[in-house]
Amino acid sequence: MIISKTPFRISFCGGGTDLKEYYSKRQGSVVSTAIDRYMYITVKDFFERDKIFLKYSRTELVKNVERIKHPIIREALKLTGILRGIEISSMADIPSATGLGSSSAFTVGLLNALHAYLDEHKSPEKLAKEACRIEIEILKEPIGKQDQYISAYGGLRHILFNYDGGVSSEIIMIPRGLREELENNLLLFYTGIKRKSRDILSEQKKKSSKNIEILDKMRDLSFELKESLMKKDITRFGELLHKNWEYKKRLASRITNPLIERHYNLALKSGALGGKVLGAGGGGFLLFYCEQKRQNLLIKNLESLRHVPFRFENHGTRTVYRDD
Repeated sequence: MIISKTPFRISFCGGGTDLKEYYSKRQGSVVSTAIDRYMYITVKDFFERDKIFLKYSRTELVKNVERIKHPIIREALKLTGILRGIEISSMADIPSATGLGSSSAFTVGLLNALHAYLDEHKSPEKLAKEACRIEIEILKEPIGKQDQYISAYGGLRHILFNYDGGVSSEIIMIPRGLREELENNLLLFYTGIKRKSRDILSEQKKKSSKNIEILDKMRDLSFELKESLMKKDITRFGELLHKNWEYKKRLASRITNPLIERHYNLALKSGALGGKVLGAGGGGFLLFYCEQKRQNLLIKNLESLRHVPFRFENHGTRTVYRDD
C-alpha cells in the first residue's frame, strides 16, 4: 500500500499569466504558496487482479481502464502503464471546486503514488510536467500550470512561465519571524459556494487577447510582491493583494458576484488591507490580509463565513506511507 500527501495552494498575485494564451506571448509570473491542507491518495493491490477498483466521491469497478469515468485517474493509469489489479482511493481536507487547486493536487498526488507503487522515483519537476500533460494537453482543461508546480514542489514560491512552455521556480527566502508574521496576518474564509472553474476560465481564455494589458499588470504585481517580501515590507503585501483583485475581476464576468463583493467590502471596513477570491473565482475561498490587532473585528463581522486557519507548507507531494 502507498499513501501520498499533497498540499493545496494559495495564489497571491499573477494568476492567469500561467495560461498558454498569455505566456506564449509574454513571460508569465506568479507568487503562490503551498498550505497545510492536503489531498491524500491511497494505492494498493486489488484482490481481483483483472479489475480496477476506485473510491472517490463515487465508486467504480471496471475491467478495462478505458471504461473508467474519472478522467484524471483514467489518464494517469494509462500514462504509468497500470492497466489492472489496482485499488485507488482519495480523501481531502478541503472540498473540491473551491479555489485551492484541488484538481491539480489530486493529479500530482495520484501520479506520485502510482510511480511509488511501481517502485519509481519521480522528481517534483517530472510530476508537475506529467500532471500538466494530463490536465492541459490530454484532457484539454482550460487551466494554467501554477497549481501543478506548487503542489509538486511546495513552499512559498515565485514561478515563471516561459514562451516555450518551460517553467522555472524559486523559493522566496524570508526570515522565520517575518514568515510567521505574514502567516498570522492572512485569513482564509469559506463562502460555502462551489463553482465550476471551467466555465470561468474558458471565458477568461477567450478574452485573453483583450485582457493582455490587465494580465501584464497582474504579472508585474507578482514581482512587486516578491520584492516587498525581500525588503521585509509585508504591509505592502495587503495593498498588492487588493490591486491584484481589482484587476482580476475584469478578466471574466463571473469571477465576482454581489455576495462576494459584500463580504469583501465588509472585510475592508473591518480592517483588512486587501484580499481576493482564490482560484478562478465565483465562490470558494476568500483570502484577506489583516493585521492581528484588527482580526477579531473582521472575524466577527464575517461570522456567516467559515474561518479556516492555515500555515504555509514547505514540502510538496510526499509518500507518507509505504507497506511492501
